Amino acid sequence: MLGLMQSQPLLISSLIDFAERHHGDAEIVSRRVEGDIHRYTYRDVASRSRQVARALDALKLQFGDRIATLAWNGYRHLELYFGVSGSGRVLHTLNPRLHPDLVSWIANHAEDQVLFFDLSFLPLVQAFHAKCTTIKHYIALCDADKLPVDSGIPNLSSYEAWIAPHSANYSWPSFDENSASSMCYTSGTTGNPKAALYSHRSTILHAYAAALPDVMCLSARDSILPVVPMFHVNAWGIPYSAALTGAKLVFPGPGLDGKSVYELIENEKVTYAAGVPTVWQMMLGHMKPAGLKFSTLKRTVIGGSACPPAMIHAFQEDYGVEVLHAWGMTEMSPLGTLCTLKNKHLGMSKDEQMKIRLKQGRAIYGMDMKIVGEDGKELVWDGKAYGDLHVKGPWIVGEYFKGEGGNPLINGWFPTGDVATIDADGYMQITDRSKDVIKSGGEWISSIDIENIAVAHPAVAMAACIGVRHPKWDERPIIAVVKKPGAEVTREELIKFYEGKTAKWQIPDDVVFVDAIPLGATGKMLKTRLREQLKDYTLPGV
Repeated sequence: MLGLMQSQPLLISSLIDFAERHHGDAEIVSRRVEGDIHRYTYRDVASRSRQVARALDALKLQFGDRIATLAWNGYRHLELYFGVSGSGRVLHTLNPRLHPDLVSWIANHAEDQVLFFDLSFLPLVQAFHAKCTTIKHYIALCDADKLPVDSGIPNLSSYEAWIAPHSANYSWPSFDENSASSMCYTSGTTGNPKAALYSHRSTILHAYAAALPDVMCLSARDSILPVVPMFHVNAWGIPYSAALTGAKLVFPGPGLDGKSVYELIENEKVTYAAGVPTVWQMMLGHMKPAGLKFSTLKRTVIGGSACPPAMIHAFQEDYGVEVLHAWGMTEMSPLGTLCTLKNKHLGMSKDEQMKIRLKQGRAIYGMDMKIVGEDGKELVWDGKAYGDLHVKGPWIVGEYFKGEGGNPLINGWFPTGDVATIDADGYMQITDRSKDVIKSGGEWISSIDIENIAVAHPAVAMAACIGVRHPKWDERPIIAVVKKPGAEVTREELIKFYEGKTAKWQIPDDVVFVDAIPLGATGKMLKTRLREQLKDYTLPGV
């Protein structure tokens, strides 16, 4: 017997329709590339998204055609989120931090038909557009009078001039909720990137899950600042969850320095912010010397890479901001776990609670996880056994676009490439990437643990731990360190700093001071490149 409920497809267009009807006057605030602050509402987003859909129809684009963006977080980008996917096309967010040759390769692989871009990325587009074989239309996200005269891009249009002739009177099409809605290429460090192709159904389910109280806990009472880029896994799905809840959205545009982010938080009474540790490190670095505090910010979700304990302490103890540690991947839309306390933890001391908060958290409903050993068998959840982390769920990739890389699943589970533990309460903790874990004398050393201790030193700005060959122990850890401007610390002082904080055999054998640690397109440390830089390094006395 089947249920007798109405059957309506889960489509992204329903999100903006809902926001328009029930939260039409909620604000969308954007710092524009032009430098000013733009304000309007969900009602405006909905209207202009329908104009986008009509304008795409006028270009004779087909259902499922890929439409690319190279854009910062802003209101025009948000309109494309809904106008492109809502009309049945596929939104493809390109990462502007990639090399031009790689951007053109990705655009060709995706078979993008149109490229929308912020003018700050004009030099990048000029560098690669001649190599793009499928893009037929280039549209700059600007007013008509801001369009460059001699851009070198054929038939370049202004976004505002492009949508202006089109009516907002448009009925969103209805189609299978499993249809593709958007795509994002991985930032893999080996081989060509592969694309995760999200569906309307997976996106809506992810938006629901992200808004849950034990996840991001988003509501119409929030003013949300997504510092995480809209070109990186759809800003962790926040634009969709914000429309679902009617929350105010505050977009930072290109201003991601500590001062700009702090001022936007204060001026727009932001209650909730999301970003990677490097952004928050810059903001805290701006605030502390000036003696600044937050007046409205209550929560921040930190993901992308492990959040150093010192940063969690600073947010919570110095500024009264709850840090929500999160973990996920491009292939997971991206949320997998988020760390919030259970009822039984509320009576614990702050130190005991902190031990829990340092973990990546519990699985979100809709996502399941397990850790497996080298034999492929599932390991016990005791917080001690560590193994390869596998996941499955309705917003996790089943295969990559065009079948690249073959079937990624193992018995229906997606192998994340992370090594982790899971405790009896279901809290997962990443101990390393499988390719970064250090095996010394038959024991595994977590590079993340070594790095977290280093960045807790007041003179250290950034640290990366890698393993180097050792004739007796197979591998030994060393730590590459970037010092804070004007700060001084010696190799001996830093190694001594580890004493009492970790087992003696886990203390790095050496400290290498470097000017910078190479970062990838999403702000993660590129240890593969660091290993290349230090390929001639040998341990002292070996």
